[in-house]
Amino acid sequence: MKVITSLIVALGLVASAFLVKEGLTHLRTSDRYVTVKGVAEREVEADLALWPLRFVAAGDTLAAAQEQARSSREAIMAFLKLQAIDTDAVELQRLDVTDNRANPYQGNNNNQRFIINQTLMVRSEDIERVRQAAQAVSELVDSGVVLSADYGPSGPTYLFNGLNDIKPAMIAEATAAAREAARQFAKDAKATLGTLRRANQGVFQILARDQAAGVVEAQQAIKTVRVVSTVQYYLD
Repeated sequence: MKVITSLIVALGLVASAFLVKEGLTHLRTSDRYVTVKGVAEREVEADLALWPLRFVAAGDTLAAAQEQARSSREAIMAFLKLQAIDTDAVELQRLDVTDNRANPYQGNNNNQRFIINQTLMVRSEDIERVRQAAQAVSELVDSGVVLSADYGPSGPTYLFNGLNDIKPAMIAEATAAAREAARQFAKDAKATLGTLRRANQGVFQILARDQAAGVVEAQQAIKTVRVVSTVQYYLD
């Protein structure tokens, strides 16, 4: 009986040792993987320009300030028409009227009692025309229009809305680049590239093409779209 019991215990120990060995082998195999990144970049052109033209008119009477505002508004519309920008795409977005004498903290020494701030928004898909017009905006100043940047950036803002159209191809490109990097790593490590363990698409970024100090992406018509995919592969 003791012999049988000892035999059973011995067989159990052998089986346990085998299972532990198999588990450790599986653990070592599953831990063998490589993490790589693949980058895809494309240069794109903005497809929408938003150009807020903010101007200021002042006068010692409300009528005088309104007349100056009307004159400035007409000058801006004439300028845009001269630049071949469709004036139907221009709309009034903001109109502020300030009475300096209504402010108890404002002295009465200012002859310009009324100040009118007005914004005309140009919304155009003709990026090149807007760029050219923005470069010639000094002509408005020469004609007597007082431009203001008090409510945000001066100059056009360029937007790119075609991201969804290029996403699939860029993801495929980034994933292919990551797999190629993993394949090279496996080759250098004298291993075989196995199956996919995990993948992270990453976030799409729209960056300024010219990445330098002071360069703002929204003010550049040509942009760089970038995505970085992080992928893990098993190594056999």
